[in-house]
Amino acid sequence: MKLKQLSVPLENAIGRAYEVLSVLGERGINLRALNLVDSGDFGELRLLVSNLAEARQILMENRITARVSDVVAFEIEDRPNALAEVLTHLTAARIPINYAYAFAGNFSGNAVMIFSFEDNDEAIELLQRIDVPLLNAEAFGMIDTAANACSEMPRQTAA
Repeated sequence: MKLKQLSVPLENAIGRAYEVLSVLGERGINLRALNLVDSGDFGELRLLVSNLAEARQILMENRITARVSDVVAFEIEDRPNALAEVLTHLTAARIPINYAYAFAGNFSGNAVMIFSFEDNDEAIELLQRIDVPLLNAEAFGMIDTAANACSEMPRQTAA
């Protein structure tokens, strides 16, 4: 149960996140999850959106570079040490984590974890074996576009 995520590299400048998010919002794309990280002069905006194919088209029309990648979302109890208990199994299986983000207070009061693993399929198998509830696109209110999503979008050109 992998989800498709948009990743948009952003210059670390005032208004860049607004530029991306406003063109999506103005065209009816709803954000389902968001993560923005800083790495000096540039950052990366990671998004789960209501309609991936439409969001990709909007970004291409606006010459905004984006990449589509797979992530794994799952629920854990919203309590101390719940994530550490899951990570114990992933660590024992030697499954590397690329990055993660999370939010609490949704999906039946549980915390929602969104992870990118070195091997998402291996992580999914392990999470299923230890009965961790995986979340699919429907749980996020996303149109499942996994079948027609490509992994790269054209690079932004200098204006």
